[in-house]
Amino acid sequence: MVGCKNQEIDKSDFQIGIIGMGDMGRMYAHRLSAAGWSINACDKQEKFDVLEKEYKENPNIRILKNGHYVSRISDYIIYSVEAENISNIVAAYGPSTKLGAIVGGQTSCKAPEISAFEKYLPDDVEIVSCHSLHGPNVDTRGQPLVLIQHRASDESLSKVKAVLSCFNSQFVYLTAIEHDKITADTQAATHAAFLSMGVAWHANNQFPWEVSRYVGGIENVKINISLRIYSNKWHVYAGLAITNPAAHEQILQYSKSVTELFTLMIEHREEELRERIYKAKEAVFGGLPKSHRLLLSDDLLEQFSLSNVPPESRTPNSHLSLLGMVDCWWKLGIVPYDHMICSTPLFRIWLGVTEYLFQKPGLLDDCIKVALHNDTFRADDLEFTVAARSWSDIIVYGEFKLYQRKFEATQKYFAPRFADATKLGNEMIKTIFEKTKQGSQT
Repeated sequence: MVGCKNQEIDKSDFQIGIIGMGDMGRMYAHRLSAAGWSINACDKQEKFDVLEKEYKENPNIRILKNGHYVSRISDYIIYSVEAENISNIVAAYGPSTKLGAIVGGQTSCKAPEISAFEKYLPDDVEIVSCHSLHGPNVDTRGQPLVLIQHRASDESLSKVKAVLSCFNSQFVYLTAIEHDKITADTQAATHAAFLSMGVAWHANNQFPWEVSRYVGGIENVKINISLRIYSNKWHVYAGLAITNPAAHEQILQYSKSVTELFTLMIEHREEELRERIYKAKEAVFGGLPKSHRLLLSDDLLEQFSLSNVPPESRTPNSHLSLLGMVDCWWKLGIVPYDHMICSTPLFRIWLGVTEYLFQKPGLLDDCIKVALHNDTFRADDLEFTVAARSWSDIIVYGEFKLYQRKFEATQKYFAPRFADATKLGNEMIKTIFEKTKQGSQT
């Protein structure tokens, strides 16, 4: 029940288990231990010695050899593992779960997670899952934190809220099905767009911040967020896209939208292209009230740049990735503003730059003119279209290994600039989050 009050818990008599000490598992362990909770944690057995040495000075974190040891003594157990592996890991350690414990997971797709819990956990175990809708390096304050009371009493939900309250996040209460549909609507095509940008730049052997074509506010966002995604672990995005059936439709439609718009561009079918883009604009943005303010401004977009090229040297852009996004939302009947309460920082930024292009007077018409009559971005748009179609094929066919190979090849190419991009990206996310939070309340 959403309205249940947080329960007072004696921290000395309540232990938290974390199975999986990747980036998010570590973030949870650090935040929860700093709040005074006792943590039992494990990862793959070959990492035991390294983790034990790393955390030996932290009296609130105890590293154990495997999930059996964690499960049998912990009162609330969080599986923080790849969606691809959740079933096998719960099958291995689930039967060892402490009598009457609460179990949850941190995977980005809940269908396989909940299925594994129902299949392998003892009947006396309660299930309250969660999902922090941000990466491990983002400030958790005010960010959405989904709670799923799947098989649990209000008392158990209250205990989980008490544990996670130290994040100072905003709790969002969903079912597993609702979670997967909303994450598909907000994250699947968004990630596909940024992944495709990275592959296209790599294919053209470009560092976009060194090219005058990629100077300016919208370009700053594209570059920073694309590099931010590629600086993370591949399985974070693969799991959400491949294991979530609802995501397949979004990603397929995005690649179809990009392909069809690119075809109209290169065939110079101006009337048809303009009509289609403006229909999409009306469907997605037509319902905004007159009082609505743009989520992002010129000044804000110009603040965050990796480029040394002066802004006056910028080149107009066809912005195929953004046109394809709005077309995709239109074709699927998605109104992105409906999901702001449980959107990720990346989605809020992506919506902000998309809205900026479509709603700022004159910008969309300039974009259409460039798309039809200026060949400057033609090679880039071709590679972007090929990349979008390639990612959709990999995801729909469930090719985890191919996803990893493609992701890591581009990751290696951009790796020298990840430190700068992460620092700048953190500042950008913090600033834009505050602006979009204010804008969503108007």
